[in-house]
Amino acid sequence: MTKLEKSAEQWREQLTPEQYRVTREKGTEPPFSGDYNVSNAHGIYHCVCCNAPLFENEHKFDAGCGWPSFDRPFSPNRVEEHTDNSHGMQRTEVVCAKCDAHLGHVFPDGPAETTGLRYCINSVAIEFHPGE
Repeated sequence: MTKLEKSAEQWREQLTPEQYRVTREKGTEPPFSGDYNVSNAHGIYHCVCCNAPLFENEHKFDAGCGWPSFDRPFSPNRVEEHTDNSHGMQRTEVVCAKCDAHLGHVFPDGPAETTGLRYCINSVAIEFHPGE
């Protein structure tokens, strides 16, 4: 996949200040501040920066953590995972494979009956496209 690259100024023009802080500066939105509710609507969540499809609503679940949680990405090549040693702990960061937008983190405490993974994603980093 060819990477989408833009300057910081171009990203600032495209994104809201909160979207920029989270996706381009590796920020985190406050828990329970965005769309974390689970619904039965069919659709796909896309990257707010580059519109790449990232997660299917059918794989969203209520983890009780205050952020949208998914048990898997749309397909394995849609996200990349990197070691994150910030905040005095080791976590696995999840970024968009197309534009390197910071999405959130993945943890091994998801539903045991599916993948066992919890992709904990900032709601300001994704946009729901119903009906896809």
